[in-house]
Amino acid sequence: MSTSPATKEATRPWYCSRWMAPGACVAAGIAYLATGLAAGERGFGIGGFVTMIVIGAAMVLAGRYSETVKGLLDHKDERINALDRSATVFTGVVLILVIIAMALVETARGEDGSPYFQLAGFAGVTYAAALLWLRWRR
Repeated sequence: MSTSPATKEATRPWYCSRWMAPGACVAAGIAYLATGLAAGERGFGIGGFVTMIVIGAAMVLAGRYSETVKGLLDHKDERINALDRSATVFTGVVLILVIIAMALVETARGEDGSPYFQLAGFAGVTYAAALLWLRWRR
């Protein structure tokens, strides 16, 4: 079996393209613009669109000069992929703890903590589903 760069590139998943993250920025910018225009909030829509386009362009530009950004965009470097996974796990844990804390704070204030409890429940169900899926696959 050939392991030439062209063969590796052809077998990589579609989401490993270096244009995936900038493309997601463009899609998010369009979503901000459409939402802002639909709500009659032109400033929000245009501001969100411009912000996301600038972030996407900054990623493309930074990818030319930064090994880390390039690795995060093209997913070719296993070391950077491992760093990305660790950072993502850490962020997820912190976010879940913050959501639970906010639910408890809202409830202690006599407010409805339901939106936060719903987010925490969604995170728990997503974690369990991912764990089962990954276990079943391997």
